[in-house]
Amino acid sequence: MSATKPGTFNICTRAVSKDASVTRVSTISPLEESLQEMSLDGGKTVNFIDTEEGLIQLIERMENIPTNPPSLYVDLEGVDLSRRGTISILQVFIYPLGEIYLVDIYTLQTKAFTVCSSKRGQTLLAILESPNIPKVFFDVRNDSDALFSHFGVELAGVIDLQLMELATRYFSKRCVNGLAKCIERDAPINGEQRRIWREFKEKGRQLFAPELGGSFEIFNVRPLPDSILKYCAQDVHILPLLWVHYDSKMSLDWRKKVAAEAIKRVKESQSPNYIGTGRHMALEPSGWW
Repeated sequence: MSATKPGTFNICTRAVSKDASVTRVSTISPLEESLQEMSLDGGKTVNFIDTEEGLIQLIERMENIPTNPPSLYVDLEGVDLSRRGTISILQVFIYPLGEIYLVDIYTLQTKAFTVCSSKRGQTLLAILESPNIPKVFFDVRNDSDALFSHFGVELAGVIDLQLMELATRYFSKRCVNGLAKCIERDAPINGEQRRIWREFKEKGRQLFAPELGGSFEIFNVRPLPDSILKYCAQDVHILPLLWVHYDSKMSLDWRKKVAAEAIKRVKESQSPNYIGTGRHMALEPSGWW
């Protein structure tokens, strides 16, 4: 591997896949150098998982990881991500290991959740459903809706960053913010890092956003285009920064409210009457204003 410029790191996209020759390497700037005792400097490996062998490796990497602070940061991408659409990719950032995994749900389907690890017989389903293993999401509602509707996954142990942001906000709490706005306002990254983040975000959106001439079906193209790989990896990679930022500002009372509301969000997303689009999705939880 060639040397990189100071202040950059390599994302090596090793596809643990049927085509063992697929290995792509690209260089991007780090999103953060250090933050309290949690830092995002150093190399980050992005692994694309589309085989049972790759899943077993992922599950075994998630065993015996710390739970405080949270180690797992999760996001999903798909075509109309909901009970009406499909799940394409499940992204997991194992923070202590500095490793990002993109699980190919489009290819693996149910196997993604039922394949057992060799050591403990653990499954991805069991990890996602464990209340004792915290998983950090940003707005868990539609992710939960899709996981439950298509694969029967009943999420537990959820920490919702969108709720944490709202809880620590000192101005109006009438509406929740999206992830992009939270990163713009609160992520402790410098101007150059923010520019790189915007660049990757925009390149990804040009491929999947219909209003920009793209299509969400791009998430089901194999091999996944580099711009989409980076798009999938970068948001989950930055979630730990937001968690530290919001967690440091939360009172005990708000922690309880956030935890209770996250459970409520998951439960509501599993109900037959759940609708994951519309103005109501932007409103604050009842009683928070």
